[in-house]
Amino acid sequence: MCRSIKTLREPYADEVTGDDVRAAALQYVRKVSGFRSPSARNAEAFERAVDAVAAATQTLLDELRIKQTSRS
Repeated sequence: MCRSIKTLREPYADEVTGDDVRAAALQYVRKVSGFRSPSARNAEAFERAVDAVAAATQTLLDELRIKQTSRS
């Protein structure tokens, strides 16, 4: 679906920033809504959606249990 969204969990990403999470959320909302840049009357709903998706993404990343592999 959103090919420009990169995988944010370990081991694919070592350090994930809030900007990374927000960028992924923005790409998702753009794809789902069909708007690259919403009109003024849709901007508030668009931004709320980005915030909600970013929060859900961060919660998911925080709660994932990743199997630790030994590095030699």
